[in-house]
Amino acid sequence: MMEATAQTLKTPPQRLGGIGDWLMRRSVAAVLVGITLLLGVFFWWLNTPALEHLFIVSCITLIYVMGFQLFMGNSGILAWSYVGFIGIGAYASSIFSMSPDFKHVATPLMYPLLQEITMPLPLAIIAGAAFSALIAALVAWPLMRLSGAASVITHFALLIVINVLMLQWAEVTNGPRNFTVSFTPQVGFWTVLVVALVAIVGAFLFKESSLGLRLRASRDDRYAASTSGINVIAVRYFSFVVSCFVGAIGGGLFAHFILDFTGHTFYISELFVILSMVVIGGPMSVSGSYFGTILVAAGRYGLRQFEALMKANHGFDMTGTTEIILSFLMIGFLIWKANGISEGHELNLASIFKRKKSMPKQAEGVSS
Repeated sequence: MMEATAQTLKTPPQRLGGIGDWLMRRSVAAVLVGITLLLGVFFWWLNTPALEHLFIVSCITLIYVMGFQLFMGNSGILAWSYVGFIGIGAYASSIFSMSPDFKHVATPLMYPLLQEITMPLPLAIIAGAAFSALIAALVAWPLMRLSGAASVITHFALLIVINVLMLQWAEVTNGPRNFTVSFTPQVGFWTVLVVALVAIVGAFLFKESSLGLRLRASRDDRYAASTSGINVIAVRYFSFVVSCFVGAIGGGLFAHFILDFTGHTFYISELFVILSMVVIGGPMSVSGSYFGTILVAAGRYGLRQFEALMKANHGFDMTGTTEIILSFLMIGFLIWKANGISEGHELNLASIFKRKKSMPKQAEGVSS
């Protein structure tokens, strides 16, 4: 009788044995996808345009973060240029999707060859991301040879080059003027949600792949990885190109949702938001970056509402408070909790059941 009772109290991983434990530990993507779907259904059920807009923008930012974590989290390299390739994807997908007639009106200075190009929206977003990844492939190889301060400075210089081109190349990007994609949103709630789910699954599968493992090995000890037969430069190179492709997909969705943007949209301020999400959540885990995105997005929204409330009711102009608080938070995490709230751990079914199993033991210890 007692043996049967003990058997029923065993956790699912124990009942299923080694295969079950293996599946439970690799259920990270399933857990994160489930949470995202629940949040999506909840915001859709609220049927509030402002909150739906917040959720869509947050999902697009989540795609950026997953792409950024894919490279930075696994390589340890702060690739400042990443947000520039998001911008390339936004501009390229917009050019590919706009009709020739609309281009003649919205971007009259555009090269005639570009004005005649047009594609269906899904194909245009994928083509825009592929073009961004192609540019990354052309310039990234020498960058991947660098580490430390030299790598950070070089990536930052590349970001400046990309930003200047976006702001000054009027025949392609309409220069410093606004680039208008359309007058009606081209992507909706569920489209963005589905792509965000794919980005979550892709980021985790990459981390668990052979390429992701070799990239993490190069992060932990570059020279030991090289002596083990890992081509560090090639591993970084292919990972960075994949990362830029994911980010550019998000850039294309952003362009076709916001419909009006400039090169300033894809510069330091956007990179700061993405970086703060990864740092606060924890760069070494997909779960950490995921929850960092949720926390920072919710915090920014709440602080923006607080700024508007203080100005409307009390006349205090508190513009910039959000960025200041976010900056202090990121500094605090870098000093006292460098691995973020996740501390490099992933949230999976195994950890959830383990936590549930330990709770009765803790309660028993307190009562005794």
